Amino acid sequence: MTRSLLLLLACALAFSSFATAAIVEHSFQVRNLTINRLCRNQVITAVNGSLPGPTLEVNEGDTLIVHVFNQSPYNLTIHWHGIFQLLSGWSDGPEFATQCPIRPGQSYTYNFTITRQEGTLWWHAHVGWLRATVYGALVIRPRSGNSYPFPTPYREVPIILGEWWNGNVIDIENQALATGAAPNFSDAYTINGQPGDLYPCSSNDTYRLTVVPGMTYLLRIINAALNNELFFRIANHNLTVVAVDASYTDPFTTDIVVVSPGQTTDVLFTANQTGGQYYMAALPYASAAGIRFDNTTTTGIIIYNGSTTSGPIMPVLPAFNDTPTAHRFYTNLTGLVTSPFWTPVPRVVDEQMFMTVGLGLSACDAPGNATCQGLLGLKLAASMNNESFQFPTRLSMLEAFFRNVSGIYTTDFPDNPPVQFDYTNASNSLNQALLVTPKSTKVKSVQFNATVEIVLQNTALLGIENHPIHLHGFNFYVLAQGFGNYNSATDSGNFNLFNPQERNTIAVPVGGWAVIRFRANNPGVWLIHCHLDVHLPWGLSTAFVVENGPTQSTRLPPPPPDFPQC
Repeated sequence: MTRSLLLLLACALAFSSFATAAIVEHSFQVRNLTINRLCRNQVITAVNGSLPGPTLEVNEGDTLIVHVFNQSPYNLTIHWHGIFQLLSGWSDGPEFATQCPIRPGQSYTYNFTITRQEGTLWWHAHVGWLRATVYGALVIRPRSGNSYPFPTPYREVPIILGEWWNGNVIDIENQALATGAAPNFSDAYTINGQPGDLYPCSSNDTYRLTVVPGMTYLLRIINAALNNELFFRIANHNLTVVAVDASYTDPFTTDIVVVSPGQTTDVLFTANQTGGQYYMAALPYASAAGIRFDNTTTTGIIIYNGSTTSGPIMPVLPAFNDTPTAHRFYTNLTGLVTSPFWTPVPRVVDEQMFMTVGLGLSACDAPGNATCQGLLGLKLAASMNNESFQFPTRLSMLEAFFRNVSGIYTTDFPDNPPVQFDYTNASNSLNQALLVTPKSTKVKSVQFNATVEIVLQNTALLGIENHPIHLHGFNFYVLAQGFGNYNSATDSGNFNLFNPQERNTIAVPVGGWAVIRFRANNPGVWLIHCHLDVHLPWGLSTAFVVENGPTQSTRLPPPPPDFPQC
């Protein structure tokens, strides 16, 4: 074959790949909306007049353009949860991390290409508690000519689990931040925006899914709740997990799914039971002992087509604190090494970090020397390595990185906690020598393409609980997880370096630890934070500043012309 013919063939293949990609364009009109839930009218902030907001559907390789018009009374940003944002960090969305907020009456266009990702992700507001009602699904299918690594389902259905308050969520959050106390917990959970018929005034609008007997459905389960992990089960049916966080898994058959806030789980569900009606139900997995929470159950109804049976069958549900069931589910997931975008785990680690995550206290800033309503008259706080993160307000960290502006953040986030102690020993829960955490805007700087390994270690300070930790800009491999204090001498021998699950959000076990590893191949500023919204404003966050690479194609480009100004 001649050189010119080879070149022609290469160009044809490149054009074919390009031709299968599309530009998908949407507009988000964000404004207040009055809806009725739990026997009362409530004003919420919503996108395009619906709860949840619109489901966005794209193929891998497409470019997604979303024009966001903020007609609400609140500052706003949109985060595209789990999207890599390769060289498009200006579209990642977290307020004051990668952009200044879209002020009321203003607009911003998010523009990014979905590269090497397939499955279920989602989008949500990333300013305060607005994401309680500003959220929706983001479905990424294989590009034209490619297929799923499992049998094609008869139908695909988003199942978005949410959380509902009888009140203005911004007021609820602000009251808690002002007093230093914990916020009010929610009044209900929802499935696709509806609480379900176990709640008052909710039967008529309960979410219903009619299925054809014998057919298989792909349920795209998203936990959009603010502050609770959730168990999910369908009465008398098994589910086969085929993906988590838009990463394919080895097929795993189970009768129960656990999803932490921020996570997604794709399951195949076959309508293979006797015709009738069956509840799907979700209830909280609440691992913190002695903490009040919304201990209610949301339901939807599976209806077999042609069925005349009345009265859905209810699944047997686990106890709210069933940690063994949750841990068994999370640890049985493995990555599908034959999937199209699988990359082997990097074996050489450039940056090793040991990061404690947990609660604490910070100084009270109430006016007039008044005391706060947290323990010891202080404010409830949260931290990583005893640094309670405080976001800047005069410039986003990403713009400071791009323009080399000093004074916005510092790059001295510690690789290890300042004090080593018996992290998960409950006797340390009220140890005043360990509770107080300083406020700072410290980040971790890493070189482009460095491999980073992090031991995420829960602590018992003010209580022991499971923490969902989300990393922006990357997937990571979950090498191992367990209970108690991490012991490198023994626990590193249990690392799964062959087919670990890939995620963007990890539920760090209650009173335990998880080890994650990722390659920092995307320049910019990327948050790592707890995805319980009660903990993010308390400071359970930091960020990675990934330096630019050596070539133009590995350097962050300038911001777009309509980039919001502070």
